[in-house]
Amino acid sequence: MTRTLNLIAIVVFASSLYMRSTDPVIPQIAFGLQVEPATAALLTTAFTLPYALVQPVLGALADMFRKSRLMLLCLFILTAATLVCGFAPNFEVLVTARMIAGLAAGGVVPIAFALVGDKIPVAERQVAMGRLLFAIMTGNLLGATCAGVVSDLVGWRGVFYVLSGFGALVLAVVVPGFRGFKEATGRFHLTTLVGNYRAIFRNPLAKICFGAVFCEAVFMYGVFPHIATMMHQAGETRASIAGIVIAGFGIGGALYGVFVSRLLRRLGETWMMRIGGTIMGLCLLGIAARAPWPVEFGNFLVLGFGFYMLHAVIQIYASELAPAARGSAMALHSFFFFLGQAAGPIVYGAGLQSIGIAPILVFGAFVLVGVGLVCAHYLRRES
Repeated sequence: MTRTLNLIAIVVFASSLYMRSTDPVIPQIAFGLQVEPATAALLTTAFTLPYALVQPVLGALADMFRKSRLMLLCLFILTAATLVCGFAPNFEVLVTARMIAGLAAGGVVPIAFALVGDKIPVAERQVAMGRLLFAIMTGNLLGATCAGVVSDLVGWRGVFYVLSGFGALVLAVVVPGFRGFKEATGRFHLTTLVGNYRAIFRNPLAKICFGAVFCEAVFMYGVFPHIATMMHQAGETRASIAGIVIAGFGIGGALYGVFVSRLLRRLGETWMMRIGGTIMGLCLLGIAARAPWPVEFGNFLVLGFGFYMLHAVIQIYASELAPAARGSAMALHSFFFFLGQAAGPIVYGAGLQSIGIAPILVFGAFVLVGVGLVCAHYLRRES
């Protein structure tokens, strides 16, 4: 299983490179395609909204067909759509290609977690998923950092060329590796689809898991596409610096992946959720303070660590909402999470253009602390 877990980690690493790749270069894209920065920031929504909306369909298909094949097909489409982004002659084409990329990306990470859930016992799953989270956060880290550096060197279009090239290389490596991979499959039938989702929502913890990740995404991830613009307003115009700041979040997530086993032993799931939500709230207040970029980098590092202290535990409970329909459950988890990511930039964008972003950040800080406390109260193992 170690070899398979490594292959899955490579796939989710590659797909994660795409996720935050536009955030550091929003001002450059806005200038190059002659649109407002707030409009260019909607590229994140263009990626995450289709990602969210496709989840119920892909989750059902994952429970009926081979998860590995569906995951690799989605990575191929994601790679091809990203290449089209690099050649986009106008903002409309770029948005369309980014939407297609988001649809395809929706079939990579959630299905990867469902595969791990199928193959690894629940007692060992937290550590295995922690390793996947390490791969995801490393991808987010390098995606944001490299996007800023590449944009400063050769322009924003080069970001998409480099990403699509790397995606093609990963496909060339992992497709042969999955040959002969054994996995259980179901039957395609509409009654199976409806029955799976009914089984998930019969579990009273479903509304806690899905509501929590939606709030996380709106009030934490929603600010990410606006960070570069906020730094521009403060006088820092280098995309590479914005990329480094955003990459701090990935470093924090990667550190969580390293320390997850020790955190579980010393704190337990309940205290991890409480502390994680509190850390996120304090870090949002730090963003509202508009500190110099080195301090902001440290703040994002702590934010990433705190986020995964809470989010990773929620993810485990989501994977057990309906074990016979795990692909569907993880897809719904991602549906609500990325629906929140799609709404977040709009919420913060409205704040930037009206009352200012600081009041929304303060409100979001209180929401995230509350999410951690609510999850710690309701998400508990049966004794």
